[in-house]
Amino acid sequence: MTQVRRITGDERLTTSFPIQSYAFDASPAATPVSDTFAGYLPYSRVNTTFAVVDGDATLATASGIPMRQNVRGRVLPMAGISGVAAHPLARRRGHVRTVLGQLLAEMRDAGHAVSALLPFRASFYARFGYVGIPRQRQVELAPEALASLHRLDLPGEVRLRRIKDGYDDHRAFTLRLLESVHGFAVFPDARAVALREEDDRWLVTAHVDDELAGALTYRIERHGGTLAGDDLLTTGPLGRTLLLQFLARHVVQVARVTMTVAPGETPELWGTDLTVRTSARVSYPESPAPMVRVLAMEALAGIPAGPREVVVEVVDDTYVAGVYTLRGGPDGLDVDRGGEPAATLTAAGLSALVYGVLDPEEVGLRGLGTVPAEAAGPLRALFPPARPYLFSSF
Repeated sequence: MTQVRRITGDERLTTSFPIQSYAFDASPAATPVSDTFAGYLPYSRVNTTFAVVDGDATLATASGIPMRQNVRGRVLPMAGISGVAAHPLARRRGHVRTVLGQLLAEMRDAGHAVSALLPFRASFYARFGYVGIPRQRQVELAPEALASLHRLDLPGEVRLRRIKDGYDDHRAFTLRLLESVHGFAVFPDARAVALREEDDRWLVTAHVDDELAGALTYRIERHGGTLAGDDLLTTGPLGRTLLLQFLARHVVQVARVTMTVAPGETPELWGTDLTVRTSARVSYPESPAPMVRVLAMEALAGIPAGPREVVVEVVDDTYVAGVYTLRGGPDGLDVDRGGEPAATLTAAGLSALVYGVLDPEEVGLRGLGTVPAEAAGPLRALFPPARPYLFSSF
């Protein structure tokens, strides 16, 4: 008989991991999945995993990672959704819908106010109330393009270590950015330490007055090849320039440097006569843009919001449907139940406003709600435009 069951411990090796491996990895592999993924078990024990099973057969699975995310300046518990997959012989039967619905309900009831994911298809998750946010930008340049930075005499210093030796600094820096960067998200400690244990990255850090001002993890693929960086993390121009100056020193070693930067970064302005390619390619399933949603309305209380008031009705959603009075002020957002609705929103429309990625008028144009002109102004003031940067992929 088909049922939804929680998956824990070592049983992941024979239930959820094989289906996830088939969906997301090269296959078939010479090594059994149970052997390949055994080392991953310690990092997944914090996850909440459900599976649709029929006897001994696993038909579909999904996992929730207990993360934290900055939403407009306030850090909230966030459910990172990962490993959503179905057995190839069980697809198109509604099993993924079933298991994802159970997982989201569980994560909401456990106190997660918001959720984020990388979709295999955006339209599927849109039906679960998710809305797209900007994708990080990929930057590619030749190290000689940064040659002008060699002449700069900058305050501060740069340190180079293997990630296992610099992990504590890197982790502390990401936790600092979590407090200040809208959309920024971090894994729980038990999952984040995989970066240290795998130890397959260099870590370069910029320090100003003994305080971390920038960090970049990277790998060098080969001599004459690519220095492949991950997210360029900085607190401002000085930290960024110190790191770029370090990258310029690889001019006789690699042909190109790549890295990820936050939406809104302008690498073309990093220097004079700089040749650089900045891109944000979105395609499914291999290069998706992130999606987010609100899971609990009352948990939004206290996020920064403008000094206006409006009543909205959220419709067609399992998790946040209802009528809410939203009131902004110096202490942040107040959320009360009830009132006379001035606008109707889907969960995706609500999430688009909370994260600042759509204007109230666009919400209506996209079919994510009905927002009359008299409600658009207060909603625009409550939730001004913002550009979330979803650091951490999962």
